[in-house]
Amino acid sequence: MKRIAILISGGGSNMLALARDMAEGAYAQPVLVASNDPTAGGIAKAAALGIPTAAVDHRPFGKDRPAFEAALSEKIDATNPDILCLAGFMRILTPGFIRRYEGRMLNIHPSLLPKYPGLHTHARALAAGDQEAGCTVHEVTADLDAGPILGQARVPVLPGDTDDTLAARVLTQEHRLYPAVLRRFATGDRTPVLLP
Repeated sequence: MKRIAILISGGGSNMLALARDMAEGAYAQPVLVASNDPTAGGIAKAAALGIPTAAVDHRPFGKDRPAFEAALSEKIDATNPDILCLAGFMRILTPGFIRRYEGRMLNIHPSLLPKYPGLHTHARALAAGDQEAGCTVHEVTADLDAGPILGQARVPVLPGDTDDTLAARVLTQEHRLYPAVLRRFATGDRTPVLLP
């Protein structure tokens, strides 16, 4: 059974979707939920499920990202994970950190990559007049949101959509897509998952 570490920065809704799917499918087990914010709501939710947690506050490290990442890696490596899932982890990672976990680190992004890497994806899709939006799970590489695509799910952009209404519909699809990709990836299968 694969060992999964999940990194979060906020409420952890994608972490919960992954944890529930692992419990149902018995193909992997969450061995750590870690955050860069000790007050992240997802930490308490993970602890309530009996998942080990850790927090490494990035703020005391200032601009020294390698020092923050070294402290974070220490927590991650202590649990010996096979796969690292970024689930709303809002820190840009250095190439050194990415190399350490290369080939076994996934991320979910709220756009149909390669469209709209980075932030404000829903506002950018709306401003462009896109007919559809969605989310992507990809392998993490040193180039921001540019690693091999492992899955996508699409949603229509509706008349009158705002950033918030579009984000809510995309998030529902994220909770379907990320577990589907992890199930496949955990078996060594990198064939992209395409959800309608």
